Amino acid sequence: MYKVLALAGGVGGAKLVFGLSKILKPKELSTVVNTADDDIFHGLHVSPDVDTVMYALAGLTNKTTGWGIEGDTFLTLSALERLGEETWFQLGDLDLATHIKRTLMLNSGKSLSEATDSLAKSLGILHDVIPMSDDPVKTIAITETEELDFQDYFVRQKCEPIIRGVRFEGISKAKPTTEFINKISQSDAIIICPSNPIVSIPPILELPGIKELISKFPGKRIAISPIVGRQALKGPAAKMMKELNEDVSSIGVAKRYIGICDWFVIDKADTEEAEAIKKLGMKVHITSTIMNSDQEKINLAKEVLNLIKI
Repeated sequence: MYKVLALAGGVGGAKLVFGLSKILKPKELSTVVNTADDDIFHGLHVSPDVDTVMYALAGLTNKTTGWGIEGDTFLTLSALERLGEETWFQLGDLDLATHIKRTLMLNSGKSLSEATDSLAKSLGILHDVIPMSDDPVKTIAITETEELDFQDYFVRQKCEPIIRGVRFEGISKAKPTTEFINKISQSDAIIICPSNPIVSIPPILELPGIKELISKFPGKRIAISPIVGRQALKGPAAKMMKELNEDVSSIGVAKRYIGICDWFVIDKADTEEAEAIKKLGMKVHITSTIMNSDQEKINLAKEVLNLIKI
């Protein structure tokens, strides 16, 4: 089998990574995850996208939400609220253990990569989970009235403010993790997961030198659209694209990956968009991209991996 490097963020990315992990051996799959959504809550370093991917690989994911831990409780959060703390960012009791352990490791001098590797191993994960950078990068949502930290915009304000732009604070000074760079040179294929094309994948690609490395990558580069029928399967991608005057479609997503994508995978519902995407310089594969069950995640992973052979 091939060595695959997945670029992921959020629920859609975690779903595909789960599917890939059921086909590929630990040495055949590595996942680089967006860390620009990271933030500090109650003094703890929270890495939402990293944790969503880890919980998926560990089989812990809350099946209703697609994030968090199945069966988690929120007693600590309720107690914090009684003590006057803001609790709009939901952290379950089991989830808190992850953040406490991560913060302890970071405070002891370990890098985010080292902390993530330790957490993944403790959860029984055999496939590599790699933060995009050990340096801080913060997604800022530029709205009509103010600039907001992404979690403030996404969670506290439920994506309601009209967005006019996005910037990644610290991106120009942040370095890709060494493991990220190494995996690019060691892999046979790069898969851009069906993650938010505005805030989940761009921070990974905009790290200094990464887009250039991927543009020169000799293997297959495959991206999967997170937009189906002009709607986002999960999260605010469609709303954000519309407010940024981008085409809310698979075509709109594909435009963001010109020059770094050989195969673009779209859902059957968007078959009529295939020709326009081909004109962007990509081959198009049409299949079912909806992943509501574990079997559907595996099925899509198989479809994507088959493209490496073509």
